[in-house]
Amino acid sequence: MSSCFFIGHRETMGEIYPQLEAAIEQHITQFGVREFIVGNYGGFDRVVARALVAAKAQHPEIVLLLLVPYHPAERAIQAPPGFDGTFYPPGMENVPRKFAIVRANRYMIEHVNYMIAYVWHPASNARDLVEYAIKQGVNITNLGSIR
Repeated sequence: MSSCFFIGHRETMGEIYPQLEAAIEQHITQFGVREFIVGNYGGFDRVVARALVAAKAQHPEIVLLLLVPYHPAERAIQAPPGFDGTFYPPGMENVPRKFAIVRANRYMIEHVNYMIAYVWHPASNARDLVEYAIKQGVNITNLGSIR
């Protein structure tokens, strides 16, 4: 099953919603993506979650998962309404807390076929993750342009 992960700047607001909605639709209808995974830490993730729930209303066959970087026993997080569940990457149990989000993101990049990103400023962890995804051969749609 083809899967797609999302990376973007935490200060992102709803201004990208139309482009994001179109990119998700393209990934479903043209690329055959059936599984979408998104984090839960910032504005971009919130906009993505909203767009994914709307897409699932039109495409009930897709699976929506919330990426959980911290062990569920430490910090239980419920899947948002409209999502199918949460995903905690295997092998994360011994990762120091301050590295958990970056490590979980890297795990996802290593295990997906596609990424939808919104990266536009150069000095950021989001940009580093997009560059890592390029090296991993992930198909990337960047809705922003790096300045």
